[in-house]
Amino acid sequence: MSIEARFKIDWPGFGLDVDLTLPSRGVTALFGPSGSGKTSVLRCLAGLERVPQGRLRFEGELWQDTTTWVPTHRRALGYVFQEASLFPHLSVLGNLRYGLRRRHSASDLSLDHAIELLGIEPLLARHPERLSGGERQRVAIARALAVSPRLLLMDEPLAALDVARKQDILPYLERLRDELQIPLIYVSHAPDEVARLADHLVVMAEGRVQAAGPLAATLARLDLPIRLGEDAGVVLSGVVAERDAAWHLLRIDFAGGVVWTRDSGLALGRAVRVRVLARDVSLALDASPGSSILNMLPACVDALADDEHPGLLRVRLMVGAKGASSQGQSPILASLTRRSAAALSLTLGQSLWVQVKSVALLEGPSQRGDR
Repeated sequence: MSIEARFKIDWPGFGLDVDLTLPSRGVTALFGPSGSGKTSVLRCLAGLERVPQGRLRFEGELWQDTTTWVPTHRRALGYVFQEASLFPHLSVLGNLRYGLRRRHSASDLSLDHAIELLGIEPLLARHPERLSGGERQRVAIARALAVSPRLLLMDEPLAALDVARKQDILPYLERLRDELQIPLIYVSHAPDEVARLADHLVVMAEGRVQAAGPLAATLARLDLPIRLGEDAGVVLSGVVAERDAAWHLLRIDFAGGVVWTRDSGLALGRAVRVRVLARDVSLALDASPGSSILNMLPACVDALADDEHPGLLRVRLMVGAKGASSQGQSPILASLTRRSAAALSLTLGQSLWVQVKSVALLEGPSQRGDR
């Protein structure tokens, strides 16, 4: 099952033209600069924009086409805006109970479960003016879940929060991603949020889709380089496999290899994500046992492409045993000078060593890996 969306709108000064097939599980991030059309897509999905040239099918149910229109209140969805917009005269519990008026019986998500997922039980008796910004947004998310939705839409829910409050609330969003069996469409222009939360990525610009697909594969594209922020790079899913107490390091295992990073106290066996930037990757013909770089991985050259500067080259490498299945390999990007590429005689299919100088751990406290 999937979400099939086709929207075309011509407004004065801006046009939206998207054709998407989105997964019906996990987090899909709509990513792009302000004015790229992300929120417009979300509003169309919610039925807040009437689109004459539109079609929307959700898990086999037709919500919109040229002759069919299911209004917003009949769509089994929850919507979280940038601002919490809680009712000031109601307590937290009163705000949550208000959401029950639109409850969709098709889902078995209970109000108690929503309260537990967002960790807001101690806040139930308070009124909104006695909540911090992060607490208000957690209540707003719980209120959206109170309708027992089959689809959750979130429009930059952390945009109004400072860095500290964002770090407070991100673990709750991760929990929603991991525990809810419903799709979550998440609008953001914040690279750290996308890298940490998304399973599927849609990159937008000027009302059009520039790229779409699973997060790791989309970030590894060379034909249309996707940058979360200023730097290209990949996000790898792994698991905490070993703790080196003597040197305060954690070993993260992922498909095709392992990397070491500083010990941030995460439990063994925990699923994590790590981000590796292209500028933090160097290449070598042989393993260098005398190097200070801990993370050295066997790889082969999978693709080459021009970079933005004529003196640079973009390289996609597959880390892991040569000839292994795609499940046993992971893509990593590198950016290097053409002079360096010539010195290595870089060619497609060539075996060499990837040296990862730095790793960003995305779950738990943000850490930088040792060199």
